[in-house]
Amino acid sequence: MVDIGAKQASHRLAIASGHIAMSPAALEAIKAGDAPKGDVLGTARIAGIMAAKKTSELIPLCHPLALDTVNIDFDYDDAGVIVRSTASLTGKTGVEMEAMVATSTALLTIYDMAKALDKGMVIGGVRLVEKRGGKSGHWMADA
Repeated sequence: MVDIGAKQASHRLAIASGHIAMSPAALEAIKAGDAPKGDVLGTARIAGIMAAKKTSELIPLCHPLALDTVNIDFDYDDAGVIVRSTASLTGKTGVEMEAMVATSTALLTIYDMAKALDKGMVIGGVRLVEKRGGKSGHWMADA
């Protein structure tokens, strides 16, 4: 692990996003709350938050972090669902991996919850959108 012992604590925030493409029928069922397994996005939100809190157990060499907050938001496009996760804390290391793990897990949960409707769903585009804080300061992905 990287030694962060001498670093100063600062407010840190990371935003990650990703997309799951699916059939129009699966998308409509999710929007209507009519999927066979129940509330797809509610379950995906909880899964993403839980995963962010366990990132150091999943990704080798990640520091265990006491997160201040994790938020998972969803939006729709014509092809599926966009997931956007925000993680933040005041600490000595960033929360980029926590935001990315939250997004990835929320997407996988959507797949699991809706696979009876469409086994051909495609997850993609998982990426860091923005990070704030720390030595490298503010960074945003190109659009």
